[in-house]
Amino acid sequence: MSAFLLGKGSKRYHDLKTYWRNRFGYTVYKLPVDAGFTCPNRDGLVGTGGCIYCDGRGSSLRRERTLPSVGEQIRRGREFYRNRRGAKKFIAYFQTFTNTYAPCDRLKLLYDEALEQEDVIGLSVGTRPDCVPDEVLNLLKGYARDKHVWLEFGLQSINDKTLLRINRGHTAAQFFDAVERAADENLLICTHIIVGLPGESHEDVMETARVLASLPISGIKIHLLLALEGTVMGEEYKRGLINFWTMEEYVKTVCDVLEILPPEMVIQRLTADGYRDIFLAPAWAANKMSILNAIDREMERRNTRQGCLYHGKTQSQAKGSE
Repeated sequence: MSAFLLGKGSKRYHDLKTYWRNRFGYTVYKLPVDAGFTCPNRDGLVGTGGCIYCDGRGSSLRRERTLPSVGEQIRRGREFYRNRRGAKKFIAYFQTFTNTYAPCDRLKLLYDEALEQEDVIGLSVGTRPDCVPDEVLNLLKGYARDKHVWLEFGLQSINDKTLLRINRGHTAAQFFDAVERAADENLLICTHIIVGLPGESHEDVMETARVLASLPISGIKIHLLLALEGTVMGEEYKRGLINFWTMEEYVKTVCDVLEILPPEMVIQRLTADGYRDIFLAPAWAANKMSILNAIDREMERRNTRQGCLYHGKTQSQAKGSE
């Protein structure tokens, strides 16, 4: 974790905005990029249909006649955030589907195009733990020597039964292997988890958090489970097969997770948003700010901070559920 420069922020957790301001001294924003990738869990290499909560549409840019180039997408986003948010520098966020799922020379062309754009200081690359061959990891580690680079792994849960239930198409063991191979003093790893997955309890979520706290992971995104039109999850919700957690349960669990994570781990997300045109449930999830405010209030009520119950990495934790 030597790459971190810690500083004070207004939150009781180490949020991404504060992290970047403390590290760089100016406002940094992520610029989402859709580079036209698909997913091995959709095209048949691993599976078809994708995860049960994924609608498969990709970004809204795919509705344009031709998907804009990486450079054009960054130019559009840069002007928006400069004018409306006062952003100074930017991270090109390869977000849509599996952004390491291509030959390495193709990936290099796309990543290079992003880094060549004005005021882009780094990359954030979203992917799956079963799609990071050593050749790709070496490419990213090379960029990370002089750029700010995040590698984001979608995990969702370390419970293999849950991964099978949601049709993730990979195992927890593959995630552990990917993190071990990706670990580097310069390359920052972020992991995504979902709270409220079918069949999971509060303790299941806490076990996932405890394992992540023991690994060389620099950041985390915590999502809540959503039912969306056009997904398997959405159809199960309509048939009454899915029971969603209440907002109170979600807020409590998120705060419990924050307390056991390392204090320097960057909290990149605490809820889910977007999808307004296809959103089905839970109803309380439609108001993102109410959730974030409730998390802040609960942390204040407890008078706790991120990491207050973190006990460091132990040998048993590091092994996780091997």
